[in-house]
Amino acid sequence: MPQGELESAKKSVEELGIGFIDLKAVDLVGRLRHVTIPARRLTRELLEKGVGFDASNYGYRAVEQSDMLLVPDLATARVEDFWGEKVLSLLCDIQQVKGGKREAFPLDPRQTARRAEEYLRGSGVADRCYLSPELEFYIFDHVDYAYDRNRACFHVESGEAPWGNSRGGFYLGPKDGYHAPPPADRLMGLRGAIVSYLEREGIPVRYHHHEIGGAGEVEIEIGFEELLRAADDTLFIKYAVRNIAWRHGKSATFMPKPLPGYPGNGMHLHQYLVKGGKNIFYDPNGYGGMSELGLYYIGGLLAHGPSLMAFTNPSTNSYRRLTPGFEAPVAFTFGLANRSAAIRIPSYITDPAEQRIELRTPDATCNPYLAFSAVLMAGLDGIEQGIDPRRSGFGPCEENLYRLSQKERAKIRFAPSSLSGALEALEQDHDYLLRGGVFTVDQLDAWLRAKQEEVAEFYDKPHPYEYVLYYDL
Repeated sequence: MPQGELESAKKSVEELGIGFIDLKAVDLVGRLRHVTIPARRLTRELLEKGVGFDASNYGYRAVEQSDMLLVPDLATARVEDFWGEKVLSLLCDIQQVKGGKREAFPLDPRQTARRAEEYLRGSGVADRCYLSPELEFYIFDHVDYAYDRNRACFHVESGEAPWGNSRGGFYLGPKDGYHAPPPADRLMGLRGAIVSYLEREGIPVRYHHHEIGGAGEVEIEIGFEELLRAADDTLFIKYAVRNIAWRHGKSATFMPKPLPGYPGNGMHLHQYLVKGGKNIFYDPNGYGGMSELGLYYIGGLLAHGPSLMAFTNPSTNSYRRLTPGFEAPVAFTFGLANRSAAIRIPSYITDPAEQRIELRTPDATCNPYLAFSAVLMAGLDGIEQGIDPRRSGFGPCEENLYRLSQKERAKIRFAPSSLSGALEALEQDHDYLLRGGVFTVDQLDAWLRAKQEEVAEFYDKPHPYEYVLYYDL
C-alpha cells in the first residue's frame, strides 16, 4: 500500500475526530463480526500484520487450530456514527500462518470472491462481472421471539398493518404495499436516512421504495459494482440498515419469510459481463437483446440452479419464501419481462451498455461473497459448456408460471422445496465451483457441514403450527 494512502487516512481520522477503528470480517455463514481498537493503532504495521483472533468462533477452524489474523483493507474504509462516537470501519481479509509465514486463508469468503474475479479474467470470456442486488427487508415497530422447551413464539408489531396501530385510517393490506405513498408508507423518512448515509459513504443507490408487503416491507437497490465490491457493500448495507433502524426505535430483518401470508424478502441479482469495455450480453438481434454468450450464461445458472441455491438461498426460512402466489420465482425458466421466472430479462433496457439479466431466486441470508462467486461460476460454466437454455428446455417462457395447468407444470423444472434439497444438489453438482480453485473441497465440506447442522437443529423441534394441526388428532 502506498505510504500516501495511509497518511491520508490518518489525516482524515484526526480531522473527523475519530476515536476508534472497527475491524469487521464475515464468518462462514455470512454473519458480520467485529473487534474495535483505538484510532492511534492505525499504522502500517496494523495494515500489514493485522490483529489476531479465534477463528473457531467464526466456524472456520477447530479450537486447537484457531489462531488467525484479521488484516484490514483500507479500500473499504467508511465512517460510522451509530453509537454517538465516530468510528472508522474497515473490512478485513483473513490470513493464516504456516511455516512462520503469513498467507491468505483459503476459506476466507473475500478470497473466494477475489479468486472468482481472477478466474473470470483468466478465462478470456470477460474482464469484469458487474452486479446490482435489490435488498428487500421488513422494518417492524417491535419484535420479540423465543424458543424454549415449553414455549415457542414470535410477536411482531407494525403500524402499517391492519392488525397494528393504524391510527388515522391509513394502513396497508398484506400485498398492498408496492410503491405505496405516505402516510400509508410510514417508512419513507427512515429509508431516506438510510440511503443518505449509504450515499455519503460511497455506496451508489439507484432508488428506494415501499415493497409489496404491507407490514413494513421496503427495498433499496444499489447501482452496479464489480463482484468483490458488490459483496462488500451488501454486507455493509445490511449492517447499516439494522443500526439506523435501531437508532430510530425500529427493528429491521432480511429474513426471507418473517410473516405468514405476507410477501417474502428476496435479493434479486442483476448482472452482466464486460470485455474490453463492452457489455458482452448485448446483441440487438438476439432474444430480448441478449447475445449467444448471454444466453449460455443463463443456461449455466439454470442448469446448476438447484446446487446454486445452497449458496444463494442457504436458510431453512429461504424456502418458506419460495412458494407460488407471492411473486417468488420457483420455476427454473427465463423470459423477457417475466417476474414469475427464475431469470428475467428486463424489457425496458435501451442502452446496450446496460443489457443484463436478473436472477430472482436469491435472498439476503446468503454469504454474499460465496453466493456472488457461485453465481458467476455457474454462468461461466454455461458459456464454457455452451449450455443453450432454449435447447435445454428452460424457455423462453412469457406466460404467468403460477397459473400453469398440471400438464404444463410437468414440463418445467422447479427449485428445491427445502434447504435439504439444495444441499443434496450441491453434493452431486459442484465441479463447476472448483474450477480454477475458486472454491475448495475443504470449503464446500465446511459449508455443507454447517448447513446440514442447521437443518438437523430445525427438524428435531416441533413447529408451533403443528399444535394447531395435530394436537387433538
